[in-house]
Amino acid sequence: MLDCLVIGGGPAGLAAATYLGRYRRAALVIDAGASRAAKIPLTHNYAGFKGIAGPDLLARLREQAQMYGTQVQAGRVTSLRRTENGFVAAAEGREIEAQFVLLATGLVDEPPKIEGGQDPDSIEAIRYCPICDGYEAMDRKVGVLGSLTDAGKKALFLRTYTRDVSLFGTGDIEHSANSDKLIDAGIRIFPNAGPLVASGNDQLSMRLEDGTEQRVDYLYPALGCTVRSDLALALGAAGDDVGCLKVDGHQRTTVEGLYAAGDVVTDLHQLSVAIGHAAVAATHIHNRLPFNPR
Repeated sequence: MLDCLVIGGGPAGLAAATYLGRYRRAALVIDAGASRAAKIPLTHNYAGFKGIAGPDLLARLREQAQMYGTQVQAGRVTSLRRTENGFVAAAEGREIEAQFVLLATGLVDEPPKIEGGQDPDSIEAIRYCPICDGYEAMDRKVGVLGSLTDAGKKALFLRTYTRDVSLFGTGDIEHSANSDKLIDAGIRIFPNAGPLVASGNDQLSMRLEDGTEQRVDYLYPALGCTVRSDLALALGAAGDDVGCLKVDGHQRTTVEGLYAAGDVVTDLHQLSVAIGHAAVAATHIHNRLPFNPR
């Protein structure tokens, strides 16, 4: 039986794996290879780096975890059940037993639809996190796509960096106090916009109701996301209205022995936050396990 099974090989899962390995605990990471961090072209918020690509950071974290003896295996956990001694997870046709489980499965952003069916992930000018790279959009033409409520919040945040911000609504936009804030900030509002048109060299434009196109340098979709918390919710773990898991100060969910870290827990989707969660969770798991003197 493992001391801890870590589900998810993103920044939170791999950082927890490093801590558990250094605590000389028997841990295993099951990684489905779908970390949101892999889509980051260059992060500037990660402490100690002036810029590092998401795939490069994941490779470093994986190497570090394995250096301390934690195994990282490709696969997908399809079910998780509670037992008297801990948990049993089903993955790739086998069962894995562990005293504790750390869920670090993250989330999936809802991408915009592009005319012609082009893959949004292939276009670097489509961004999802203004906290991560709003600074790099300084004085550029920026668009935000979504509802007045969700896209409006992103648009107002991005107004910190540029005067040229447009909100492209996914439907009719009724006048409200929120729209007054946007107008007062100088943000242009275009209702019923779409589809998104992409051309060479990451040139993006949004087709408007009258058939004209509004060009942007960067587009931030605010179309919602899917939180990968199903395994925990199926065990009865408490979550919020979007599926983020509720945890205490030690990253414990409401299911005994089940911890959670990273984007599956918080709406502040930051690498540094995920790493912090991992350190807290792994240390608490270590302290609850039997004493392990060498």
